[in-house]
Amino acid sequence: MAPAAPAASAVPGSTQSLPLAPSPGDRTLGPATEQGLYRPDVRHFSLVGVVWDNPDTELHGRVQVRTREAGGGHWSGWQDVETHNHEHAADPDTAERVSGRVRGSTAPLWVGDSDGVEVRVRADGGGDAPGAGSPLPAGLRLELVDPGTAPAAPVGQRTRAMGTPETEHAPASAASAESAAANADLAPLGVTEIPALTRQQTEEEALTLRRRQETGTASVSVSVPVSEERQAKPYIGPRPRIVTRRGWGADETLRERGFVFTKKVKAAFVHHTASGNRYWCSDVPSLIRGIYRYHVESSGWRDIGYNFLVDRCGNIYEGRAGGLAKPVMGAHTLGFNTDSMGIAVLGTFGSSKPSKASVGAIARLTAWKLGLYGVNPNGKTYLKSGGGNLYPKGKNVRLNTISGHRDGFATECPGRLLYDRLGSARKTAAKYQGR
Repeated sequence: MAPAAPAASAVPGSTQSLPLAPSPGDRTLGPATEQGLYRPDVRHFSLVGVVWDNPDTELHGRVQVRTREAGGGHWSGWQDVETHNHEHAADPDTAERVSGRVRGSTAPLWVGDSDGVEVRVRADGGGDAPGAGSPLPAGLRLELVDPGTAPAAPVGQRTRAMGTPETEHAPASAASAESAAANADLAPLGVTEIPALTRQQTEEEALTLRRRQETGTASVSVSVPVSEERQAKPYIGPRPRIVTRRGWGADETLRERGFVFTKKVKAAFVHHTASGNRYWCSDVPSLIRGIYRYHVESSGWRDIGYNFLVDRCGNIYEGRAGGLAKPVMGAHTLGFNTDSMGIAVLGTFGSSKPSKASVGAIARLTAWKLGLYGVNPNGKTYLKSGGGNLYPKGKNVRLNTISGHRDGFATECPGRLLYDRLGSARKTAAKYQGR
């Protein structure tokens, strides 16, 4: 397994937010069905996406970008940006969803260090005849994200070009301490990774956490069975090595203060980030910082949406802050964020196969995290829908405890070829638990 690259010296990231304009050839009388932008010289960026005003409005059409490699002057070919990203979001009626800051957004696309960009957005059927096609959402903007190389400077020194008002952020030191303290039950403060444990060490840790929980001295809530027959050997897989937020260089001042928890973790939803497959594992800390900034600054979420991220080398990364072992509520599966966790594999897997290492990482992670809550990763569970396009709000839905995003929402995520590997991940995870 390739180790994750450590955070570099402190260089803050930034987001350039550029409004799109109707294309010269769009002669419709109503709302524009084609918009675009050409900027041959901009500040360096590595990740792109498109956002719009109303998060409940879908972009029915095609988004394509091409970028110029920084330093070399070479322009890429046109690349498609995944437009259907609204299903990765906080549940309806939650504080995060109704904050007034959330925008509609495409998936982010990783393009590497670039200094020029062109984008074109065409509505379905647009451009074929006057008035053809669906109107594009209002307020389309191109987001160019520079992930920086480490945690950014304190509030007041961060940069967002042409942005919207800031939300309330914690001071840098307080926010970093808050995030680190959330994992205090697992490792010393300030570590860049949570080390792997053996099966025996993991079982001992889990039972210790449960006993401390029962006496009111634990900050993590787990559900490991403590009956006589299972007290010595609970069904839980060995804890895997996990790179912390500090390890990938999260700027803790970007996210909102505090954490939001659910009661338990009953299921894991597997996603792909749809950010493309053109990355090296050494790029991953930067890639995650870019996604984090895009989710918070561009999409308007309180933090990165996923609870965990996995790269092609099998490395596992902490996502949304609040504690690796805790039931942190994410914004990953619209309608099913309660009592679940979201695992995003970095890449796009509609026509590309996921690596064996990434599927193995899903199995190791779920064997441990679901095991903390007494859940069989090869079993079934019921989750109550918070509202979506597959199930009405309030419906109890029977799901695999390791499900693909498409099981809870009508979407292509996590891509057909990754979805087809989830059966293998379930069986392997159950074996790791000793079932």
